[in-house]
Amino acid sequence: MKKFVSHPIGVDQGEKILFSEFAEGGGMWTGEGPRERSAEIRFSEAFRSVPVVQIGVALWDVDTSSALRAEVKAEDITEDGFKAIFRTWSDTKIARIRVVWTAIGEIAHEDDWDLS
Repeated sequence: MKKFVSHPIGVDQGEKILFSEFAEGGGMWTGEGPRERSAEIRFSEAFRSVPVVQIGVALWDVDTSSALRAEVKAEDITEDGFKAIFRTWSDTKIARIRVVWTAIGEIAHEDDWDLS
């Protein structure tokens, strides 16, 4: 559990197209086996400490002739941003993916002291 003591809380959110590979015949659409795409996401301003990040799929365009296998997650979360990851495997064919995300955490306040 993430506990916030006495600092203001910030909420940042956004969405990102991770890939669109149908038109050019990219590996997510034509390939097989383990495949991954990622994108660096930067927050609109830095958090005071590492925030909690929730990520989900807002749009997926998939071939339904095989089983749908997918994983979406946020990795390498820092005060400044994170990496959005999409993974699939086997014979699943994905044309495009758009993710949405929300980050919640402590933000700096103008009355904070810098003792360094």
